[in-house]
Amino acid sequence: MFTNYVGPALVLNAIAASMARRGEGVIIGISSVAGDRGRATNYIYGSAKAGLTAFLSGMRNRLASEGIHVITVKPGFVATRMTAGMNLPSLLTAQPHEVARAIVRAEKYRRNTVYVRGVWRLIMFLIRSIPEPLFKKIRI
Repeated sequence: MFTNYVGPALVLNAIAASMARRGEGVIIGISSVAGDRGRATNYIYGSAKAGLTAFLSGMRNRLASEGIHVITVKPGFVATRMTAGMNLPSLLTAQPHEVARAIVRAEKYRRNTVYVRGVWRLIMFLIRSIPEPLFKKIRI
């Protein structure tokens, strides 16, 4: 929770104060699709990322009038050293250059939230749509 919410929130708040004095800037926060719905398999990580997503949304709204744009990036799985050896579905796994490209594009087009691979937007919509009594019975 400290790594995935508290630390980034403190750092981003300090950066925002500096940018507010300048009256311009872009803040990019890396959150996660895991924060879109609490799941039994990763609820601690997911709750921290949900907190970060809400923090970035609030920051985006607070700083918009000060010329600062805030972007929330939700990459999903990314093929890195951390995920090496894991059996990840290729359709859902982005390469680092895809994440970078999505961030540059999000900044260029002033996006608020970006799912690196668009399929995640649909998947998470479906997961959020499952009624809680049913959701408690499935393990995803």
